[in-house]
Amino acid sequence: MYDCAVIGGGPAGLMACAAAASHGAKVLLVDKGDKLGRKLGISGGGRCNVTNAGDLDTIVKHIPGNGRFLYSAFSNFSNLDIIRFFEDLGIALKEEDRGRMFPVSDKAKTVVDALIGRVRALGVDIRVNSPVERVLYEGGAVSGLLLRNGEHIRAGAVIIATGGKSVPHTGSTGDGYAWAEEAGHTITELYPTEVPITSAEPWIRDRVLQGLSLRGIALTVWDPKGKRIITHDGDMIFTHFGISGPAALRCSQFVVKARKKFDVKHVLMSIDLFPDESLDELKERFEAAARSEAKKSVKNAFRTLLQERLLMFLLERIGVPPETACERLPKSAIFTLAEWCKRFELWASGTLSIEEAFVTGGGVNLKEVDPKTMESKLMPGLYFCGEILDVHGYTGGYNITAAFATGHTAGMNAALSVYS
Repeated sequence: MYDCAVIGGGPAGLMACAAAASHGAKVLLVDKGDKLGRKLGISGGGRCNVTNAGDLDTIVKHIPGNGRFLYSAFSNFSNLDIIRFFEDLGIALKEEDRGRMFPVSDKAKTVVDALIGRVRALGVDIRVNSPVERVLYEGGAVSGLLLRNGEHIRAGAVIIATGGKSVPHTGSTGDGYAWAEEAGHTITELYPTEVPITSAEPWIRDRVLQGLSLRGIALTVWDPKGKRIITHDGDMIFTHFGISGPAALRCSQFVVKARKKFDVKHVLMSIDLFPDESLDELKERFEAAARSEAKKSVKNAFRTLLQERLLMFLLERIGVPPETACERLPKSAIFTLAEWCKRFELWASGTLSIEEAFVTGGGVNLKEVDPKTMESKLMPGLYFCGEILDVHGYTGGYNITAAFATGHTAGMNAALSVYS
């Protein structure tokens, strides 16, 4: 008999184990895979972006999928607590751009090993290669687990930390949704977030700009009436199917939602290549370059302003031969080029699949979960944490912060409930 059984050995599940065991509970961790912390091990490009150093309001702002639900969890275990937790385990951390926190070692394995080591040191029983068949409910409350091998495990509390449906090779295949539904929970519609965007533009299909990276741009999603939905700045890259990179990933959920809300197949997006300059300022810069390099061809004179592949593409778009001498270039053509640079449009046809996304949108309906404890409002003794909840954030340490905070809150309260 265990006080608490945790299903899923990802960041939320491991933190739940640590919190429950440190509060005196006898804890079992079960995972269907042969290795714990798989998703943690590939986070941050394999360097493990453990959290973000921003203030809590900033963090919540960067969790557009119901971030406000997390305020209570953050009061128990904030990003600063996460930093202290790992530093107390001997993991030196460093802050990089946009508040992202990484281990000084730049190796996710450092973090994974430390967290698993903490869980083992606290006496948590760990079973890998142990898929769960069902969560057991008796008399209107949790009673334990049934493993796929037929074994029954008694537990006073069960924490479901199985993740969403994204990155399935790490074990996140959506197993927990059915167990939540058996307890009476509603699963809100699942959809991909933080995922590359697809486009059927002919020049995308022809791979004209494939592999071209853009730095410091602003990417905007528009509704069918021409109203701006969202703008994100950062970097992006053109691919053989559309666009990817941080700015594109952050815009992806808004493409998904716009297609559904407005019942359209394609959503207009635009790229501002020079977000720190006004259109007039950019026109003046192009004009100045044309005047100072009057005898040179357009493709050579403007090479310092735009990457050559992009410049050649835009010149073709506006009908200017790249060998045209600047002194023969109409002012109207310069203005049109500047306008394209400020609003380079493309039509998004959707995104890659939820399995190819970094994060799952949707999940267990938050109206049915106590934000102070992560306990089900419908089934006593059942707790949720991590990506199975209808909570999702941008990349940059925000999702893992939510996972650690909800995991700690669920584990602590599951342990405390044993003695209440």
